[in-house]
Amino acid sequence: MIEKPIASIIHHFSSIEDPRVDRQKKHQLQDIFFIALCAVICGADNWVAIEEFGKAKIDWFTKLLGLQHGIPAHDTFGDVFAAIDNEQFGECFSNWVSDLASLTEGEVIAIDGKCLRRSIDKASRKAAIHMVSAWAQHNSLVLGQVKVDNKSNEITAIPKLLSRLNIAGSVITVDAMGCQKRIAQQIIRQGGDYVLSLKGNQGNLHEDVATYFTSQLSPEAAMVTVDGSHGRIETRTICVTDEIAWLKERHAWAGLQSIIAVTATRESENRVTGETRYFISSLSANNPAKLEHAVRAHWAIENNLHWVLDIAFDEDSNRTRKGHSATNLATIRHIALNLINKEKISKVGVKIKRLKAGWDNDYLLRVIGVI
Repeated sequence: MIEKPIASIIHHFSSIEDPRVDRQKKHQLQDIFFIALCAVICGADNWVAIEEFGKAKIDWFTKLLGLQHGIPAHDTFGDVFAAIDNEQFGECFSNWVSDLASLTEGEVIAIDGKCLRRSIDKASRKAAIHMVSAWAQHNSLVLGQVKVDNKSNEITAIPKLLSRLNIAGSVITVDAMGCQKRIAQQIIRQGGDYVLSLKGNQGNLHEDVATYFTSQLSPEAAMVTVDGSHGRIETRTICVTDEIAWLKERHAWAGLQSIIAVTATRESENRVTGETRYFISSLSANNPAKLEHAVRAHWAIENNLHWVLDIAFDEDSNRTRKGHSATNLATIRHIALNLINKEKISKVGVKIKRLKAGWDNDYLLRVIGVI
């Protein structure tokens, strides 16, 4: 029996309350969790697949965990994860990630939401689940996630997610929905900086910033970058200023130091399109490259998290719905993705790493961090 998997993974989730009554505890909760995690890493995306994966590797799991009652049935996996408190599970996840890796100074942490589209249950009148996640761009790690409460939105979920994270020294990026005074204040209070996207949801703030950058007072471009790929050329021009005493008089935002305008012009097949987006930030205007990096890094959460979950984990097609099971299975996918991204020896994509872990037990243990 190998103890290290329990020590390195399971103990972070050992504080989760077992929702079962004693007479139903045929399988240990830590074994249920560990088998499910291994199965998801290796390509299983639902409870039936997780059971079949466990049965296919029952000798390996028995040696590893000392199982007395074999592999749990898929109904057991489903019922247990439907009943586990998703708030507890999410808090344990964030604690585990904080031990998994140390964030680099100035790490850009993008916060954004994603809908689990097939979690909608019309028969029970349950809306699709919406998750808000935090993504560390440089470290390629999910730092935490929170389910958006029913009849609510991301504005209420973001503060809860931030409170679970150690963001000191990091730069938090949020889209326009999360551009709220109390969110900015919380980021500053926790020792972070922010770059927040502006739209028309903040009264006259967006209009004031847009008017400034389209007036004769607008500063010269601080930097211009040109990228070409897939038959398209994109030119990005960034203007920044910290001469905003006039703006601070009109709008009281914690830590506000600079405003930013980013104009993206795209040329493809004799067609030219352009868009200008505006941001407020607690960072100084003295380092335009850092501000431009934060703006661009925000979209990594779409490309490196949400897209990967849909393509490599088929998340948008997952029909898990009962109780907390959809939220908790989403968290397991995040654990699996973090472990896969931390494994650097195999130079292949996430989908192939999942297959390789299913084929090779030693590689699976390496992904988990045992060897």
